[in-house]
Amino acid sequence: MIFRVLGPLEVAMEGAAEKPTAPKVRWTLALLLLHANRVVGHSSIIDELWGETPPCSAVATAQTYVYQIRRKYQRRFDRIGWGALVETRPSGYVLRAEESEIDAQVFERLSEQARASLTAGHTEQAARQLREALALWRGRALADVPTGSVLEPHVTHLEKSRMRTLQLRIFADQRLGRHRELLPELQFLAAANPIDEWFHQQLMIALVETGRRADALEAYHRLQSTLGAELGVRPSPRLHKLQHDVLAGVPWTRGPQTELDLPVPS
Repeated sequence: MIFRVLGPLEVAMEGAAEKPTAPKVRWTLALLLLHANRVVGHSSIIDELWGETPPCSAVATAQTYVYQIRRKYQRRFDRIGWGALVETRPSGYVLRAEESEIDAQVFERLSEQARASLTAGHTEQAARQLREALALWRGRALADVPTGSVLEPHVTHLEKSRMRTLQLRIFADQRLGRHRELLPELQFLAAANPIDEWFHQQLMIALVETGRRADALEAYHRLQSTLGAELGVRPSPRLHKLQHDVLAGVPWTRGPQTELDLPVPS
């Protein structure tokens, strides 16, 4: 059984992907999955599903949702002798799952391994691990599940981790000299994120490395214009220095740019 939350919620079981059709049962399963092997209290379920205006029957209704999850998936656990999928505790419920059964946990593990590979200087290996991690995504995390006050921080964390991993993969590919291969992706990312300096910086570097200095300067001026019009600010000193170096014909070197230069999600 594989639980997929990096996109629409899915449960891959015996060669077929399925999910609860009832929206709040699906919502409850998502909440339990993102807290796998930890107790999810009754109050957390109620806060997530109904916010500040729960119905009088909220506790009983939540119990019904958990029962429907058990009924749908417990037979798989019974066949392999793993006991209860969802255990009842005095304060709530625990969904039991191995790390390898939840795509979000596999993604986080691969991303951490890739960071370690980069730190150790194993750039090719890191690039492979990062591609494998990003390939797990099928869209926005829990794309077909509403998010309330409990789930929203977890989804935000996953989306920031996804962006961080993408940046690391681009960084690794640059270290490997894959500037030409990166160009179409960086052009798309810069256009999709018109005020993101990091993507514009990487686009400028890739353009310079492929002999397109004029296009690199155009990318800088486009960013400068957008930042001025939308935020009333100028590009950072780092971007300004890169523009100066491009104008002066100073070769870009990999030395000063390290993994630590990447923006860290707040």
